[in-house]
Amino acid sequence: MPKVVISDTSTLILFHKINHFSLLQKVYGELITTPEIAEEFGDHLPSWIKIQSVGDKKYQDFLETQLDYGEASAIALAAEYKDVLLLLDDLKARKLATQLKFKITGTLGVIHKAKQMSHITEVKPLIDKLLLTDFRIADNIIEEILKLNNE
Repeated sequence: MPKVVISDTSTLILFHKINHFSLLQKVYGELITTPEIAEEFGDHLPSWIKIQSVGDKKYQDFLETQLDYGEASAIALAAEYKDVLLLLDDLKARKLATQLKFKITGTLGVIHKAKQMSHITEVKPLIDKLLLTDFRIADNIIEEILKLNNE
């Protein structure tokens, strides 16, 4: 398990929308996010989510030429740590983070990990709830996650 887990806005919003916000804490313990992401989230964040500003604002500004400011701040903050996992759902942000050699996962990855850790018994009910939100994901990825979890 990485020492530091940094979440982008989408992961926070989606778990909040499906009423499984606490699953993030069960899987990772403590998360870190940036003031930009906290602002995008727009609601109170629990104490197990620490808010930390990016030290290298120039790097963040550079990343903002390619990504939205929340994702840019998450990746810029991740660059300040050695053993970090980024929670990102946006495909463009995921591709860039991968190119920069960061470990990444997204909402479905968190749900998969929650099942592996026995925090949930099935992934399908949570995926069904996600699909009722504005979450967009290809059917083949959903099928892959279900197959991975023997569902």
